[in-house]
Amino acid sequence: MAARIIRSILALALGMVIPSVAYAQANDLSRQMNQPVQPFHIIGNIYYVGASDITSYLIVTPEGDILLDGGFVETAPQIEKNIATVGFKLTDVKFLLNSHAHLDHAGGINELRKLSGAKFLAMDGDVAALTAGTAFPATAPDQVIHDGDTVKLGGVTMTVHLTPGHTKGCTTWTMTTTEAGKSYNVVFVGSATVLPQYKLIDRPGSPATYPGIEADYEKTFRVLKSLPCDVFLGAHGSFWSMSDKRKVMQRNPAQNPFIDPWGYQAYIIHAEGVFQTELQKERAQAN
Repeated sequence: MAARIIRSILALALGMVIPSVAYAQANDLSRQMNQPVQPFHIIGNIYYVGASDITSYLIVTPEGDILLDGGFVETAPQIEKNIATVGFKLTDVKFLLNSHAHLDHAGGINELRKLSGAKFLAMDGDVAALTAGTAFPATAPDQVIHDGDTVKLGGVTMTVHLTPGHTKGCTTWTMTTTEAGKSYNVVFVGSATVLPQYKLIDRPGSPATYPGIEADYEKTFRVLKSLPCDVFLGAHGSFWSMSDKRKVMQRNPAQNPFIDPWGYQAYIIHAEGVFQTELQKERAQAN
């Protein structure tokens, strides 16, 4: 198992570079992350309906569906089309959820909300960014949620975990799904990436990105380590090696590479290592 974790870390080392610079759709890298891809079934009642790296997930239930993340503004039409491609309808979505209030994950929510009539739920710490209307269309949640809350629909329970730092309200969602009579713990990681422009500590002339961001990241790693995970998913496909795993599944449909507890552990190890490296660098600069 240790060998698999090490291999996963090496794969992540390059992949995590991509989300670390993603804010605007108006540059080549952002366009690359927002390329159309064929939607697909992940496991149980979970479908991938997002773009090439900017993710969106459809969770299907007998009483309607749940959609997690809306991508860029430009991603919304892709998501609607992808939902239809896998055999469902955007108008059946009852709840819209968000991983965090950045342009590449919340930009399309306003349009998807209008088209679906769904109720939008968002973490309290991200409400200010969602309603500012600066980086993307203002999107005030219908319901503000908090750490430990649950969203229930058609026998599915999604649990809210505050994993702050990347944003104040960055949210990791968990649920269980069943396939072939077996139950699996699913983790949708919000993000633990430290963006290049972030400052983790206060020092003269260079204040922290926001007060308490260092402690928030530390909380996030504690929370992520505590979550049982069989199926590792996240806000960027590069977090969980989506493209490579999709190819594995296409070659061998009987194998489900998305069942990947080792990849989840590797992601945490790598992300925490990047955080600690940046923190130590800032501390050295402050002395």
